[in-house]
Amino acid sequence: MSRIPLPIPGNNLGDYLREQRQSARLSLRQLSELAGVSNPYLSQIERGLKKPSAEILQQLAKGLEVSAESLYVRAGILDERHGDTTSSQDAALDTRAVIGADPQLTDRQKAALLDIYDSFVGAEAAPTRKRSTTPQSRPKQSAKTTKTPRTQGD
Repeated sequence: MSRIPLPIPGNNLGDYLREQRQSARLSLRQLSELAGVSNPYLSQIERGLKKPSAEILQQLAKGLEVSAESLYVRAGILDERHGDTTSSQDAALDTRAVIGADPQLTDRQKAALLDIYDSFVGAEAAPTRKRSTTPQSRPKQSAKTTKTPRTQGD
């Protein structure tokens, strides 16, 4: 008796690949040639019988002209982080935490990187943060003081 493999539960990757392939008006054979993946293997992925590696997903993404990240999310390789505001805030906090924890950066460099990061992601995602009070992160102030000339009687 031959064993027929059962589909992988929750196969939204295969369904998604099929939808993308059909909307691009590509046959299985055409996509397999574009992506450099065998026709039978691609068919098995679409039917949920095989779980492709990240490399195969990247090749399929190029063939379908979609982002590899979207395929990684569908395959469960990556967590979906965009969409809701709490996730994007968590990602921003993760980035800030990584910058803050890097032992190779001075406080001044960390402050500069955080300012640049905030300028890219927008002020609404930036939590209020304390500026470091170490001498490296403070703006340089002139150390010169005005001296009054001494007179002989002083």
